[in-house]
Amino acid sequence: MASEPRLQRRTWPAVAARAAVLIAGFVCMVAFAVVLARATLVPSPMSVRLTHTNLHPGDSIRAYLAQPNWRDAVKQVGGNVVLGMPFGVLLPVVFPRTRGLVRVVLMTAFVMLTVEGAQGLLVTGRAFDIDDVILNSLGAFAGYLPLGRRLGRALHPRREHWWHRRPVEKEPVEAAATTGDATDPPATSKWRLPAILRAVRKPVR
Repeated sequence: MASEPRLQRRTWPAVAARAAVLIAGFVCMVAFAVVLARATLVPSPMSVRLTHTNLHPGDSIRAYLAQPNWRDAVKQVGGNVVLGMPFGVLLPVVFPRTRGLVRVVLMTAFVMLTVEGAQGLLVTGRAFDIDDVILNSLGAFAGYLPLGRRLGRALHPRREHWWHRRPVEKEPVEAAATTGDATDPPATSKWRLPAILRAVRKPVR
């Protein structure tokens, strides 16, 4: 049996270290939210003519990669990937229920869909781009595997999935009743009760 992670132990040093990591993760999450809002929700009137809505996955990525200057392509693609990586690291730390690769990616996609929708509807010079959501989710995937997964397991007890549960073994009494064992009290009372009633009702001569 694997030993319990140090940060999950009930000793005072472990509790203090765990609390410090959780507080640091919460502060980083708030700071990341501020950076995300500034990077995505600040109006850019000068970019109105350059932006357009993209609902077709892959169109914007191909346009980024087709740019003659490879630095611009790396900036566009890599920037969106890097922007999603904090989700993969911080979500398993601050929100234990979001642990798991699928949950982290889905939560990131949901948040970024909301942000992209706000960009397209409310922010001047910004537009909805489904490829940004895909790249952000890929960044969350890249951040979760090397670091977020380990931090989540170190801080929080491992979630019990349905495939981890063992089938409940039958109690000896139930097993005996099923097999019809005459030595079992419930089985004995079940099978011998009619005979007892006949003996009681039998007239005495």
